[in-house]
Amino acid sequence: IFSMNPSYTLTQLNSPSLRHSITMSSFPAKVQTVSISYTQLKDKNADLSAKIEQGFGPNGLGILSISEVPGYSLWRQNLLHLGPRLTNLPEDVKRELEDPKSRYNFGWSHGKEKLESGKLDLLKGSFYANPILDVPTTEQSLIERYPSYCGSNIWPHKALPELETAFKTLGKLILDVGLLLAYHCDRYASREMVMLEGEGLEQTLVHSRCHKGRLLYYFPAQHSPAHASMSSWCGWHTDHGSLTGLTCGMFTRDAVEIHSPDSDAGLYIKTRTGQIVKVEYGVDEIAYQIGETTEILSSGQLCATPHCVQAPRGDAASGVDRTTFALFMQPDWDQKLHFPGEVHIHRELIQSNELLTFGEYTEKLLDKYYHLKM
Repeated sequence: IFSMNPSYTLTQLNSPSLRHSITMSSFPAKVQTVSISYTQLKDKNADLSAKIEQGFGPNGLGILSISEVPGYSLWRQNLLHLGPRLTNLPEDVKRELEDPKSRYNFGWSHGKEKLESGKLDLLKGSFYANPILDVPTTEQSLIERYPSYCGSNIWPHKALPELETAFKTLGKLILDVGLLLAYHCDRYASREMVMLEGEGLEQTLVHSRCHKGRLLYYFPAQHSPAHASMSSWCGWHTDHGSLTGLTCGMFTRDAVEIHSPDSDAGLYIKTRTGQIVKVEYGVDEIAYQIGETTEILSSGQLCATPHCVQAPRGDAASGVDRTTFALFMQPDWDQKLHFPGEVHIHRELIQSNELLTFGEYTEKLLDKYYHLKM
């Protein structure tokens, strides 16, 4: 029921008449992300506040994209082609790449994360690593307290030696571009709030040892019903970190790259007014989404939005898999988060005016979505 929609810009989507027509229709609109060129982004004197507000502000979709990043297309291809190869390694090799102590937040993970239904997610496999630091800390007390961040990377040096270089190179590139974006986010936010030295998004991310990359592989469906749910490949959620860098997904069948067999498959976002839209950006662009922590630290000037991923449907989707990469850029584990008097996010976990470190905040969320700590 979701086919044959035109693509809209966010400005068009915010038109009252168009919003009304979309609301009256059963077809989610397809919206192009706000896009900024890399040349514009690296110019620290450029005023990008209008685009930051359009993409990340209170009326935005919590996402924008960066185009024309040197070297990006090659390194995206290099890493994403490794997703199926990693997933098809022998089971005993993948077990050696698992890290239960980190609640599977380092190395290989499959069937460990809970879906919206409470059931374990068997539809995708993940490989997690810190692309900047193989060993974030050697302090044992921190490793035991924050194992999902303070643990060490686990690489398949013998089974898939090229994974480490491809993962780190792409992760570092997405981080560097994200830091340029964070600088302009701070300029936008500082118009409405006093930002103390070291408290901005850019400095928070520069000093963090917690950045985490996730190579995601979505298993092919043997039979994909025409009316599968919108969140069939990844359930509705809001990223809890600061800024998430995303590649456009790569679809393959029998190890050969193909175009998506279903134009409605992909990323869906719920707007601040409760509408659901399909968000699209170029295959050679890096998309960035705001996380909950940035919404908290910016007092709601930069806003996170719930999103999900829909699998391709119909007979043409049989045997098609998808690989993508996300870089979760987030504060250091000891970064203090001052929660506001009125909490809108995870009310069941967080008290009004509570003071938590990012590590403590994360552990609360992991208790909700993963197994309890080993």
